[in-house]
Amino acid sequence: MKVNVWNTILQLSKERDVEPRVIIQAIEESLKVAAAKYFSHQENVHILFKPEKGELRVLAVKRAAGTPRDAAAEISLEEAQRVRPGVKEGDEVELDLPADTLGRIAAQAAKQVIFQKVRDAEQEKIYEEFAPRLGEIVTGIVRRVENSSYVLEVNRTEVMFPFREKLPGEDFARGNMVKAVIAQVLRGPKGPQVIVSRTSPRFLAKLLETEIPEIANRTIEIKDIVREAGERAKVAVASLDKDIDPIGACIGVRGNRILAISKELGGEKVDIIEWSSNPAAYAKAALSPAKVEKLLIAGKNEKTMEAIVAKDQLSLAIGKKGINVKLASRLVGWKISITQEQANE
Repeated sequence: MKVNVWNTILQLSKERDVEPRVIIQAIEESLKVAAAKYFSHQENVHILFKPEKGELRVLAVKRAAGTPRDAAAEISLEEAQRVRPGVKEGDEVELDLPADTLGRIAAQAAKQVIFQKVRDAEQEKIYEEFAPRLGEIVTGIVRRVENSSYVLEVNRTEVMFPFREKLPGEDFARGNMVKAVIAQVLRGPKGPQVIVSRTSPRFLAKLLETEIPEIANRTIEIKDIVREAGERAKVAVASLDKDIDPIGACIGVRGNRILAISKELGGEKVDIIEWSSNPAAYAKAALSPAKVEKLLIAGKNEKTMEAIVAKDQLSLAIGKKGINVKLASRLVGWKISITQEQANE
């Protein structure tokens, strides 16, 4: 049977950015589906498909038999002779799927399978493109709202930006540009799902890397980040070069570097802390901007500490709604309680 599908395959390949061989394989599978409705005895069906030459055959090979016992492999001599006059018992006969049947049955099956295969190939391509990019910042255009999420278009791919991943007070309309970090790439029954976030610590880490060359070139290392998105974040850093002050480098001249990051985060305060392997020294730094007079290890096994601060530092150490001490505790990995310094201490 002569078919003219090569141009269609090439066009579909270009439109969907899928290799022609994937589409050809899908067509072949669809033809097997179609053939199963015609050759109904589990015959061994052969697909001979050369789209670039316009050639297509779907056939089953059977042996002519006086008394057929295996319907999948044998055909009566009488039927065989109608297909090919002069056939003798024991000869093999090629039984073609009739052109009209092939065209009619295969068309619907091919349509379904082709689009399924193309969709599968597209989804695999999405996963392979985005999975290695976890932690990377992307910019997308808001296309619509769906299931408590914004649907963003990033490089012709739809990604999900759940409402829970936006900063407090943020609102986006269709056509707005959104900068976010790739937080998750999940495989699912409906294909891969790419989820982006503006509340993830990864987003802040990437902003720091973008804004601060010393972090980008690994002279300064980010040891840990904790965030209360939209409110406050604490970033622990360490310098791998003794001549570079990690806090000064991250804050920048007159705070220009950290202010640019805070602005992107809607005014979120970002505290830069010098990391220490000593839990007490680390905790003392983590309670910044408050000044800690003393820090006592209350329970080493329980990982509890007591920070003693002056009266005028008490509210600063605790923070609004307890956020400062809570973030410091999370950063250090110890539970920190705040105590006011007594007058006689």
